[in-house]
Amino acid sequence: MKTNLKEFSADELVHFIEALGEKPYRAKQVIGWIYRKLTFSIDEMTDLSKEAREKLKKISFISSPALIGINKSKDGTVKFLFELEDGERIESVLIPNIHGEGKYTICVSSQAGCTLKCLFCRTGAHGFRRNLKSYEIVDQAVFLGKYLKESLVSGSEPADITNIVLMGMGEPLNNFAEVNKALWKFTSVMNYSKRRITLSTAGIVPKIYELGKYGPGVNLAVSLNATTDEIRSRIMPINRKFPIKELLQACREYPLAPRRRITFEYVLIGGVNDSNEDALRLVRLLKGIRAKVNLIPCNPSNDKALAKPSGNRVHRFQEILLNGKLSVSIRKSKGSDISAACGQLKAEYENKPQ
Repeated sequence: MKTNLKEFSADELVHFIEALGEKPYRAKQVIGWIYRKLTFSIDEMTDLSKEAREKLKKISFISSPALIGINKSKDGTVKFLFELEDGERIESVLIPNIHGEGKYTICVSSQAGCTLKCLFCRTGAHGFRRNLKSYEIVDQAVFLGKYLKESLVSGSEPADITNIVLMGMGEPLNNFAEVNKALWKFTSVMNYSKRRITLSTAGIVPKIYELGKYGPGVNLAVSLNATTDEIRSRIMPINRKFPIKELLQACREYPLAPRRRITFEYVLIGGVNDSNEDALRLVRLLKGIRAKVNLIPCNPSNDKALAKPSGNRVHRFQEILLNGKLSVSIRKSKGSDISAACGQLKAEYENKPQ
């Protein structure tokens, strides 16, 4: 059975290459081809001898997810549906940056499906399928980087990925070991700045501590979405296990570099969590935390009858937070016309045999 070269860390790949009778520096060349030149073919590694390539091909391969669907939004967002080796399906999203022509953020998945069943999110609609391997997470970034490199989106000028967000399908911290391997590969092998990588969690408190201790220092985003345990438990069942007080204490203890903040994502649901009282409570809850707040008006869903708040209500909520000295932005959802916005990802399981 052949070995996937993307399963190796940099050090492990050196040992693998040496076992083939090749010099250790060849591992660095292989890494360059896979993660910087974004190749999926050993034959393309032309600075390796033909003999070395043949040896590699006999016992190894470079994984790639199978693209089975692509959907383009009128705002430039592109959603990809991938099928993995065992037939499971995931979605990834390519999002044009507001500033910078040809610059993109990618939203990658960490699980096929999700266990959390948040009321406003479609990903858990068909339940949890499985955790992704670290290379399956990284594969999404490599594939989308190659897509841009070949100018399939941007026309004649090559485009670049500037930011990676783990906000796709699944709860990243429920797949901590594999996600952490992927984060280290993004930073140490693919050379993405840790300041440009964000992990979003619904609040798996013990794993927030582990991320702070063992992770590469990426940005943390917390999906808060309510200011009382009663409401948060109703829309996010995970709160029954890790209530707001415990979650915010973990955030207070999360190690932050100078001038870095934790992002608190707050999906505004009309008549549920968008009152003036909610805004005032949010100011009090975040006191003492280096925080910024992303307000996200609830996106339409075919599965849940959730009301989107009025524009006036959203701006009033923001105004109260600003008066409370919080840094606040209103996220303009991209890709909602192709179900690629926040909370809308749901791979097409229903069309595949069980």
